[in-house]
Amino acid sequence: MITIVSNTNRGRIRFKINGLYRSNVLKDYLEENLIQQNGFISVQANTLTGKVLIFYNFTSYSIQNIHESILTILKEFYNIKCSISYEIEPKKEKAIKIETKKSKIKNHIIEKPNLESSFWHAKETAETLSHFGTDPDSGLNYADHKILLKKYGRNVLSETKSRSSLEIFLEQFKSLPVALLGIAAGVSILTGGIGDAIMISGVVLINASIGYVTESNSEKTINSLKTLVKPNALVMREGEINYVAAEDVSLGDILILRQGTYIAADARIIDANNLSVDESALTGESLPVQKTVTPLSCDTPLADRTNMVYTGTLVTGGYAKAVVIATSVYTEIGKIRNLVGEAEPPETPLTKQLDDLGGKLVLASGAICALIFGIGILRGYGYIELLKNTISLAVAAVPEGLPTVAATTLSLGIINMRKQKILIRQLAAVETLGSVQTVCLDKTGTITLNQMTVKEIYCKMEYIDANQKLDLFPELLRLIETVVLCNESQIEYQNDKFSLSGSATENALIYLGMNNSINIPRLRENSPIVKMIHRSQKHNIMLTIHETKNDNRKFYAMKGSPMEVLEVCQYYMKNGEILELNDEIRKDIELANEQLAGKALRVLGVGFTENNHFLDICDDELIACGKFIWLGMVGMADTIRPGIKELIDNFRKVGIDTVMITGDQLPTAYAIAKELNIQSGEQMEILDSSQLDKLDPEILKTLCKRVSVFARVTPAHKLQVVQALQRSGRVVAMTGDGINDSPALKASDVGLSLGSSGTDVAREVADVVIEDDDLQNIINAVSQGRTIYSNIRKSIHYLVSTNMSEIFLMLIGNAAGFGHPLNSMQLLWINLVSDILPGLGLALEPPEPNVLTIPPRPTDEPILKKTDAKRILFESSMLTLGSLSAMGYGVARYGIGPQANSLSFLTLTLGQLLHSLSCRSDRYSIFSKEKMPPNPWLRNFLIGSFGLQALAYLIPGLRSLLGIAPLTIADASVVLAGTTMPYLINEITK
Repeated sequence: MITIVSNTNRGRIRFKINGLYRSNVLKDYLEENLIQQNGFISVQANTLTGKVLIFYNFTSYSIQNIHESILTILKEFYNIKCSISYEIEPKKEKAIKIETKKSKIKNHIIEKPNLESSFWHAKETAETLSHFGTDPDSGLNYADHKILLKKYGRNVLSETKSRSSLEIFLEQFKSLPVALLGIAAGVSILTGGIGDAIMISGVVLINASIGYVTESNSEKTINSLKTLVKPNALVMREGEINYVAAEDVSLGDILILRQGTYIAADARIIDANNLSVDESALTGESLPVQKTVTPLSCDTPLADRTNMVYTGTLVTGGYAKAVVIATSVYTEIGKIRNLVGEAEPPETPLTKQLDDLGGKLVLASGAICALIFGIGILRGYGYIELLKNTISLAVAAVPEGLPTVAATTLSLGIINMRKQKILIRQLAAVETLGSVQTVCLDKTGTITLNQMTVKEIYCKMEYIDANQKLDLFPELLRLIETVVLCNESQIEYQNDKFSLSGSATENALIYLGMNNSINIPRLRENSPIVKMIHRSQKHNIMLTIHETKNDNRKFYAMKGSPMEVLEVCQYYMKNGEILELNDEIRKDIELANEQLAGKALRVLGVGFTENNHFLDICDDELIACGKFIWLGMVGMADTIRPGIKELIDNFRKVGIDTVMITGDQLPTAYAIAKELNIQSGEQMEILDSSQLDKLDPEILKTLCKRVSVFARVTPAHKLQVVQALQRSGRVVAMTGDGINDSPALKASDVGLSLGSSGTDVAREVADVVIEDDDLQNIINAVSQGRTIYSNIRKSIHYLVSTNMSEIFLMLIGNAAGFGHPLNSMQLLWINLVSDILPGLGLALEPPEPNVLTIPPRPTDEPILKKTDAKRILFESSMLTLGSLSAMGYGVARYGIGPQANSLSFLTLTLGQLLHSLSCRSDRYSIFSKEKMPPNPWLRNFLIGSFGLQALAYLIPGLRSLLGIAPLTIADASVVLAGTTMPYLINEITK
């Protein structure tokens, strides 16, 4: 079955295809065959969504044609499915013809640049260059560039648009409780209840205004964190190398890559000299990747494509030239953006629960109001007055205060979080934080600082902890000086501050020297580099030759693969002496290397030699001459963010599971997870991403409940993990800072991004932005979220119980023949005085002492459980009994009329206000030894509400409007008794 999912833009259409979900074979077959159709520009199939996105020439191809083409290819696929192999050979290019006198572009450039984008790493450089008609020594000419740019578009990714002010405002009306209020207002207008309609509309507008102001302020603050600098690219055209805007880079351009270069497009490397690239933003791999020119196999994973560079990554060392093979939406980052667009966050738990509650209240109150109307007809009450009062009661049954209470509470939560440098984009995200059951932590940049640090040193046959101030004995001092000299990182000083420009590995070695009081500028000045030999395919060693100014001696500094360095060393240094290496010492060093590597450290061996003259031999012979002196090894790792282990322990204490997701290899993932004690003493379950694509979704859903570490994950895998956890019934929070985290951030129940170190893309899709990157505040946010949920429950408890007491009073009064115990204006007044202010006061309760010791609530738990419903029924019955008792006294003394109704009205109103004190806790009462913490908000709101009730009695005009009759002292005593009796009974029965 083929279904059109999206066709809003001409030339762009998305289909959902049965059988595509999790079928890599069908994905490859569709992309390979559809792209051959005339008029197709790009085909992108997604096995996670079961959808295929097609860009086509709408002037020559109709939707019907596309549908028929897909159907034909699917029929072919299912007929030959068994013969399809995973080894996919690149297809021959489809020729096009470009007529221009100036252009040198060859007529075999493909019409669809991304047909084979997955296989550029498998091609020879000559084939790639020939494909685009690019000269490796001069690049494109300007005419070619102009044609290609016009043909394939500018190198621009569409940005995620921030919500407009209008969108933020309209979103405040998208909830069932608000919709019910709107319906109630409309019905009131139709029946002449203008006062009711005005009151309800005012409540709705207040609610919308509170939410709008809070959310728009958060949106502005988050947008202010955006990076405004537009990147440039160093490009060779017509033999000249110039900086151009990244958006002007086209297919076939030759990128010049140097240390510090921002890579503006996906490109195939055609020449490289010790090039290393930080790809952590894309793959999550924390270590820089060494790049080569050598072709790779077709099935090489993205993170292992060492002959490719990708948009948004950064050159950390070396030099290279690369030919651009993909731009804009066709790059790997563009594909991630596409995943972000397809990911949809689930409805928040609070929204679902409030909608469910609203639906049940409508059914219950509607049935009772219909019953009251029927009883009134049977008793012969006036039809118009009966209809008016019934509608007023129906309006009163809807908890008008609920949207305002919820919006105000969540808004204050956002304001409180902002004081702790946590920016929350939407109101509901505050409460969702309190519902979180699983936190998925991205490793690189979140668990770690994405900053390499020397952790351990092996020197003089001893292991040394590098996290402390070191005792610089001669061998250790020489080792540190050697790694500082054999180093391309540059130190720039400005206003007593410094910055490093170099690879993460070499920067870590510079920090090692600085932390141990090595005067690096002076050392380098006294021993300047006269020659440098980089790593190569023949040797994984870097060698620098220095000429010391003091004695004109030649100092050779070496670092690299420990075993390769050891192999070219004939001696070692111990206690200041130069001794010859023997087999036993070599075995000890090899064992030490294995132990350091087993801790998931990146290990470098260090050696040196000194001479009075340059060794007059070639580079390879120089390295292999065997005259070097072994100094030791340094082990480095990405720095764990301070406090992250304590944060994970705190998550465990508050009942939240932690899952680590990383692009790193299994050993690195295991070592970090073990150091952080993610599994808390239990056997650690780790899943490699290579297994994810082979797992049935149901099996993955089950596995996710046990697995605490996912390694070697791609952005699509992160999204897959989050969605699997959600399908298992978990409320999932995702933290991340990189572009590769953005699909999972958007799909999670609540996405948390870092403000200072996070990327713009991650911040754009996140619900929560931690402005100062202090993850410890997440626990405070969880506490705030749980408190808000608990307080909203208290408010709902109060609002529902008081509204039910009004309905019961009207029902019993009509059935007993007392007439209408409350008129429409009195019902309106009760909603104004007794609902909103006390409900708001309850929503501002301080956190209860045990808020973080109670586990997160189950996702399917209603906001009011059966036990709550029974309790509410009992409490509302007590309030109704108190009011009916006062009314019964009034009827006995004054007969049916205003006097009895006034007693009923005042008793119910005051009883409801007093009832708010009982709703503060379902465990503690006024008779408990342990007392609740004071709530000044509720106290002040109650004083105000009691004051308004007094004004209603004391001001003649208002008293007349409400139909309140004067009371005697005896009447007041009855009102007092009817008010306090329900409160005391409800407190005693807790």
